[in-house]
Amino acid sequence: MFEDLSQKLDGVLKKLRGQGKISEANVAETLREVRRVLLDADVNYKVAKQFVDDVQRRAVGAEVLSSITPGQLIVKIIYDELVRLLGEKKVELSFSSMPPSVILVAGLQGSGKTTFAGKLANHLKGQGRSPLLVAADVYRPAAIDQLITLGKQISVPVYSERDSGAVKIAKQSIDHARKNARDVVIIDTAGRLHVDEEMMKEVEEIKASTKPNEILFVVDAMTGQDAINTAKAFNDRLNFDGAVLTKMDGDARGGAALSLRATVGKPIKFISVGEKLDALEKFHPERLAGRILGMGDIVTLVEKAQQTFDQAKAVKLEQKLRKSQFTFEDFLDQLQEIKKMGPLSQVMGMLPGMNKLPKDVNVDDKELVRIEAIIQSMTKKERDNPDVLNGSRRKRIAIGSGTSVQEVNKLIKQFEQMQKMMKSFGKGGGKFKMSQRMKAAF
Repeated sequence: MFEDLSQKLDGVLKKLRGQGKISEANVAETLREVRRVLLDADVNYKVAKQFVDDVQRRAVGAEVLSSITPGQLIVKIIYDELVRLLGEKKVELSFSSMPPSVILVAGLQGSGKTTFAGKLANHLKGQGRSPLLVAADVYRPAAIDQLITLGKQISVPVYSERDSGAVKIAKQSIDHARKNARDVVIIDTAGRLHVDEEMMKEVEEIKASTKPNEILFVVDAMTGQDAINTAKAFNDRLNFDGAVLTKMDGDARGGAALSLRATVGKPIKFISVGEKLDALEKFHPERLAGRILGMGDIVTLVEKAQQTFDQAKAVKLEQKLRKSQFTFEDFLDQLQEIKKMGPLSQVMGMLPGMNKLPKDVNVDDKELVRIEAIIQSMTKKERDNPDVLNGSRRKRIAIGSGTSVQEVNKLIKQFEQMQKMMKSFGKGGGKFKMSQRMKAAF
């Protein structure tokens, strides 16, 4: 997410970090570079100028120029201003005190509206709610079929009427929700390839007939400045409550995320970070600012881990670590848990400093597949006791996993190093001491 923007900003700010003394002149020079980087990322030019002006006003204060670590202090100022630009705090969805709550999803065709509707239903279901998806895009039969397919995947019902108009479908869906004890209605409206009067009029009529508690505008993060222009047009007609940025796992340059709040005045509420139906994150301005500046996003990483990791397995693993009994079987279990968290590149992107890696470093999920294949080609005895892995066994494993002996040897060596590290974590017992050792390792 925003790898290019993050790397360029890090390159510019590196000149200030660690400097014992800075002046107004080199602060101004650095911020001119920051402005250029923001413009390259397709940030609105007025937003970029205002951002740099705000940072410069704070950065040339006496307390900064006389600070012991002025470079680091300016990075902190930039972080604070990024958070302010992105919205300062997370904004939650609004729900009705008398169910069902109605959420209207709007946006252009191809922005990812229908997929987002499915992801939102899955997200709300995970929070204990009972959503109903509504197929109000009557112009594209494929959109109705897609929503029905998504609903089946997450076991959420879909209300659709192929022979009715969108406004009637949306209105009837609310009565259907009441009768079937569904407390949230998510209406997927039609999109067009561009903003047009017919489209706007229909979605305005749906708004008037359903009185939604929440109107979410879905925008493709890869469209840059066009996204801002579209958002303004929708906001003028619908006065939407929040935006959703989709395709954040793609080659998004960052312009839409950094410009939307400042230009439209509406919060970003969700970001879509992948194709899977669980690849949806609540928008936290401070966390995204941290990712952009290479500080990582450990909080989101921990939350993902809490959602996906098997607690019973975690307790069992801790007991094994204390007894220094970490095996290839345990390693395989942990790999499978990590895969549940999403693409490896996403998980790695939440770790501090990952923006400093060279661009050509490829974090490849296929590597996990190769590792799994090697371990699964071992017998139970070999997994539990790697010391028995002699030359002939390694050759057999390589053939069985479709890899080379060199790859098998490399994995075994890495595993031995991991075992040593795990033993050091396990010494002394207790979660507190283990956590202290892990902090020291990082």
